[in-house]
Amino acid sequence: RIMRPDDANIAGNVHGGTILKMIEEAGAIISTRHCNSQAGEPCVAALARVERTDFLSPMCIGEVANVSAEITYTSRHSVEVQVNVMSENILTGAKKVTNKATLWYVPLSLKNVNKVIEVPPIQYARKEQEDEGKKRYEEQKLDRLETKQRNGDVIFPVINPEPHTVGYSQSSLIHLVGPSDCTLLGFVHGGVTMKLMDEVAGIVAARHCKTNIVTASVDAINFHEKIKKGSVITISGRMTFTSNKSMEIEVFVDADPFVDESRGRYRAVSAFFTYVSLSKEGKPLPVPQLLTETEDEKRRFEEGKGRYLQTKAKRQVQMQQAAQH
Repeated sequence: RIMRPDDANIAGNVHGGTILKMIEEAGAIISTRHCNSQAGEPCVAALARVERTDFLSPMCIGEVANVSAEITYTSRHSVEVQVNVMSENILTGAKKVTNKATLWYVPLSLKNVNKVIEVPPIQYARKEQEDEGKKRYEEQKLDRLETKQRNGDVIFPVINPEPHTVGYSQSSLIHLVGPSDCTLLGFVHGGVTMKLMDEVAGIVAARHCKTNIVTASVDAINFHEKIKKGSVITISGRMTFTSNKSMEIEVFVDADPFVDESRGRYRAVSAFFTYVSLSKEGKPLPVPQLLTETEDEKRRFEEGKGRYLQTKAKRQVQMQQAAQH
């Protein structure tokens, strides 16, 4: 579809959350189609995880986004989907790849939302493809478990915070989950949640830099638990790490299921977003150094630095491999 002004920031760059929402919609369609391709209990595919996705090139107002999805692996109860996004300038005909993302879905019964349906297997062109997919499945399963175990943090307001501190830029957004946010099962679309998370991360980044900012990448997004229609969700974001030209923001979503009084507030989703600061000409700008004050902030900064260096090393290896080919 064509990108409209309400899809973009004031500089005309399309919000990362808008693209993430389109990616998730494509993944949900192809997964739900596949899981209902054989006779059996009707189901809807629910998003469980999004692997790290890089925003390779910015998309602008007036460009057309082409989103394509392909199922690359199936386990007994989950589906791996590869989604590619290409932008097209309809005035010049120029095309470029903007995103490549890997998502994992779980099919849930329409009759019983707590029942996971068995996934029809796909045919692989080579045995190696199935083996590689199984390896990715085991890795993401382990990472989801580890992420869920460290999800106890809460963001508290800071009185009179200093500029460039964690407290100065941290932000929260409260949203009532309505029918238009939900799937046929009455739970929030993963894409809706990701769009709201990107909005909060963008506010954190803009407060820290006071410049135009764009999403550079999103680390793995883990959907720990479903969010029901009628719940009030709080999306919270805080700066964890800054390099010379990028900033990492931790975002998590907490749900208050007011329609179900038997249940208390719980952590539903968590992820790390990376943003860059741009000039009016679209050139990268230096990012102000994050001032850490507490021991927890210093620990999170070092953890973020580790993720940054790891990603940088992986990118260098990929560039070397691409140069050799």
